[in-house]
Amino acid sequence: MTAYLLERAWVGDRFLDDVLVEVEDGRFTSVTPDADPPRAIPVRGLVVPGLANTHSHAFHRALRGRTQRGRGTFWTWRDQMYAVAARLDPDTYLALARATYREMAAAGITCVGEFHYVHRRPDGSPYADANEMGDVLVEAAQQAGIRLTLLDTLYLSSGFGVPPEGAQLRYSDGSVEAWADRVDTLAVDLAAVPHAVAGMAVHSVRAVPAADLPAVADRLDARPFHVHLSEQVAENTACLEAYGVTPARLLADHGLLGPASSLVHATHLTDDDIALIGGAGAHVSLCPTTERDLGDGIGPSRRLHDAGARLTLGSDSHAVIDLFEEMRAVELDERLATQQRGHWAAAELLTAATTDGHASLGWHDAGAIAVGRRADLVVVDPASPRTAGAGRDEGAVVFAASAEDVQRVMVDGRWVVEEGQRYDIGLELEAAVARTWGEDHR
Repeated sequence: MTAYLLERAWVGDRFLDDVLVEVEDGRFTSVTPDADPPRAIPVRGLVVPGLANTHSHAFHRALRGRTQRGRGTFWTWRDQMYAVAARLDPDTYLALARATYREMAAAGITCVGEFHYVHRRPDGSPYADANEMGDVLVEAAQQAGIRLTLLDTLYLSSGFGVPPEGAQLRYSDGSVEAWADRVDTLAVDLAAVPHAVAGMAVHSVRAVPAADLPAVADRLDARPFHVHLSEQVAENTACLEAYGVTPARLLADHGLLGPASSLVHATHLTDDDIALIGGAGAHVSLCPTTERDLGDGIGPSRRLHDAGARLTLGSDSHAVIDLFEEMRAVELDERLATQQRGHWAAAELLTAATTDGHASLGWHDAGAIAVGRRADLVVVDPASPRTAGAGRDEGAVVFAASAEDVQRVMVDGRWVVEEGQRYDIGLELEAAVARTWGEDHR
């Protein structure tokens, strides 16, 4: 057992002073505010639970900055993303994912949901081990020191009625049955891996024909289920033309909306869509920094929450890896859309990034500084150039702090990030991105 005295920590729904926590076997065994123990390791700063990044495409990290050269659209960005996907092999993907996950850890992220669809070789043929690329991601998370929910993704078509082509050949298992059999094998393999769990995903309603959705629903169980939903107006229009209903209604009609479901983006919704999603008690994974980078739009976050949905946050394409920025962007984007302030309280946004985020990834025992929970801690500097003078409460964490203010990070009782590591992570990222693109790195 190891005892730590947290100078000021987020416990329950507020910051408390001098919180004594005892950690054993990676979990909190006691949490005592206003303590004055004779022997405990002091932890200075503002301490919050570990953050959950509910939507990641690790290989997109190689795109940062490069897609901003010249003008373009979502679809030209997608072409560049396909170019990266076509280049990946198990070795380059391990290096890139490990560096990306290390960047996440340094930003206070203790668990990530990896929306994984690069399953096959570039020509579409399977690896000898059908889950080799997924295993690479599991290994990358282990080396970075964070937990992983591998959201193994079904991808059967390029668009409504269009077969996969180009880089998309790497994504497709060919049928729901082949995908499900592979995911079941993965789940068995990960049952013995303490830092990873297997989830399930459908890429989008354009990538899986409606006729195949009932077979997906038949396979669902308690595992997390994620799906991109209504990210683009074009997707909604094409879905209406193909099936006569919105993507949200299509999922609901086929039994794919429920408490274990997470809908990624959910940007362009009708009133009926919002009622369906809220009534199902589903999670909604908003990714504001990616949504603004791609010009997707601003989703109705407050209306979804008020209807019964649970908000979570993701960094998606990794244009930015900073969940503090994602938290405040939810509120700030609502202000832009409505020309009004005061939609989200800082405490609500912290819940989205911690408790609800972990729950959507299947880690219901994480996301809070409480007895029995996993011992994850994120130490935020309250006196950086960004946080100085902002107070020592949730407002400072959500509306002033950034990933740069994270000083130390504990995952499952083990310190995985210490001060001074950012330079090394930057060097690793530089080398991994250059290797992915086949560039010289000096």
